Amino acid sequence: MRPATATAAAVTTLLGVGAAAVAAGRYASDVALKASPGRPLPSDPRLTVHATAAGQVTLTRCLAALRPGMYGLEGPGVHAVVGPVLEGVAHAPDTVVRRLERVSHGSLVVGHRVRLTPQVYSGDPGTALGLDYKDVEIPGELGSLPAWFVPGQRETWVITVHGLGATREHPMNIMGFLAEHQFPVLDLAYRGDPGAPRSPDGLGHLGDSEWRDLDAAIRYAIRFGAERVVLHGWSTGASMALHAAAKSALSGRIAGLVLDSPVLDWEATLRALATARRTPAPLLPLAVRAAQGRTGLHGDRLLRAADPDHMRAPALIFHGPADTLASWERSRELAARGPGLISLHIVPQAPHAAMWNADPAGYEETLRRFLTPLG
Repeated sequence: MRPATATAAAVTTLLGVGAAAVAAGRYASDVALKASPGRPLPSDPRLTVHATAAGQVTLTRCLAALRPGMYGLEGPGVHAVVGPVLEGVAHAPDTVVRRLERVSHGSLVVGHRVRLTPQVYSGDPGTALGLDYKDVEIPGELGSLPAWFVPGQRETWVITVHGLGATREHPMNIMGFLAEHQFPVLDLAYRGDPGAPRSPDGLGHLGDSEWRDLDAAIRYAIRFGAERVVLHGWSTGASMALHAAAKSALSGRIAGLVLDSPVLDWEATLRALATARRTPAPLLPLAVRAAQGRTGLHGDRLLRAADPDHMRAPALIFHGPADTLASWERSRELAARGPGLISLHIVPQAPHAAMWNADPAGYEETLRRFLTPLG
């Protein structure tokens, strides 16, 4: 082969490899940037339904199936709720039996594949919880944002905002508790959610731009009677809360932040999601670069928003070491840097965004102690 021909072939090969690497990076970044609301994240393993009986369901035995607490159980056309693992019930060694609390809709069929999910309630606050509520529309920069409003007697409203792979049904886990304590609740659907406008580029930005929809919800709450607001976010919703507290023109009306499984390092979360999708390790840096190039994401903006030296509102973090998607170490570091302002409630054996599920009573009591002085 002539030198010129060999050089051209080598260049072509390199360009082909480079294009393939870029494409692979884009594919790996899609797991976070195109996470569909309400669809399971790749870190949630699928389980087989092996048997059902009165008040119990038998599932494939694995670490996820053995998690303590209460979880939703979702599959094609079905949503159910399972409670603790049942001891003393006969079952095969490769299965586990959990208490079946209820079947919200559909039916659990032997052989079907299901996933545990933090989302315990399905529907709306009226059908799922029996609460009086209103469907409201919040004017946002991209268009109208749907939200549920549950009234209460207090002047401090709690604005709830879900995270990756979830919908506004997820915050219903604590909505009954908040209503019992007379906190008005505004549960937001933001850009990319069902019924809400799409992001201009069709991608999620891990809270970096979505926080402006939360800012619109703060303006709405103040306009309609809230004296103060508490922002309660899960996952990237917690990132949105931090951004809003740092950047909103109404930040002085934010009385507190509740951060559940906060994404404080978007690069680490993206790598974890891509790994869960079996992305080869050499492609993970490409996924990060692809995400940054497609969205303009920069970690320093989130770092500034989560800097205790600039935070004015007290914050309560719910997090634990079993979260494989959002860095638990970052939550520990944040709490250590802001003693007296930031408190950390550690929840062991809880996966991402499921701190309430692992210990509902402990979560709600900690939340009650934090919210009472603010309301």
